[in-house]
Amino acid sequence: MNTPKLNPKMLTVARESRGLNQAELADKVNLSASNISRMEQDFIEVTSSNFSSIVGVLNYPEEFFYQEGETLPPALALRKRNIVAQKIMVPIEAHVNIYRLNVEKLITAINYPEISLPVLDIEKLGSPAEAARKLRKIWKIEKGVISNLTQVLEDNGLFVINFDFNTDRVDGMSILANGKFPIIFSNKRSLGDRQRFTLAYELGHLVMHLQTNPSFTRDISHEANEFAAEFLMPEKDIKGDFKDGVNLNVLADLKRKWKLSMQALLYRANDIGVITDNQKRYLINQFNSMNIRRREPSELDIQRENPMKLRDMITNYKNKQKLNVKQLALFFNSNEDEFLSKYS
Repeated sequence: MNTPKLNPKMLTVARESRGLNQAELADKVNLSASNISRMEQDFIEVTSSNFSSIVGVLNYPEEFFYQEGETLPPALALRKRNIVAQKIMVPIEAHVNIYRLNVEKLITAINYPEISLPVLDIEKLGSPAEAARKLRKIWKIEKGVISNLTQVLEDNGLFVINFDFNTDRVDGMSILANGKFPIIFSNKRSLGDRQRFTLAYELGHLVMHLQTNPSFTRDISHEANEFAAEFLMPEKDIKGDFKDGVNLNVLADLKRKWKLSMQALLYRANDIGVITDNQKRYLINQFNSMNIRRREPSELDIQRENPMKLRDMITNYKNKQKLNVKQLALFFNSNEDEFLSKYS
């Protein structure tokens, strides 16, 4: 029987998930940064004493470091606010990969069926808005407001995971499990209206860009925004809501209806030609003067949507295999407390 081999990639992802660089970990385990680097590149063996020290600092069970797999970049462009420092991004991407590894292990164990995610090439369809209309038709989404976008995504085979990114500068990202099962991540710190737009934005990337190899000259982030706007606020359905004009009171009422931010609704009104650019600027100035541009009134907050699919799959697997929580956590190469914080 072959002895399991430590996977150096898991040393890296474990360290990064704890927000440590190589020098910081080295300092905590009384090693040199160059030695940590060599271990992570599999250039030198990790001795049992060094391994015990690393495990103690990073606080993962030993099994975590023996699991197979690679760390992968996000599938496509992520939704963020301007430039985000690597110090912030590295732990987020590490946690995304750990979630991905967990999903891969679960779907392999239960023989989860493959999904067929639509491929919508906007060079053939004409525009991101047309892609959004096409997808609503394929998925048989009724006209008007999508009351629970997360459920729609999960019902159509995607995985949705909410976790705390420890920053409000990144809203979401997506990655593929086993190269074919899309997972969309959203930041628990985002309010419900922003969460919904982020999910639609990531969905746009997945259906429009993942399989179509868009050229570097295209602004795929702008295309994802256009897709999300039409997918969540179809022009033919929302245009009548602006028939009496657009002001802050109208936007507040429509926020309750469409479950999207007042600003998203304002930009949508401009996009579909209901208001002019000058009118949009005037209303943005009103947002600024009332100090509600960065944080809209709390009484209008939209409740966050809660993913259910992955948690239900884990519960079903636990019951079928007759596992207790400790055993289930170990199946996911996790400590019990951390497992519960992720999936309970």
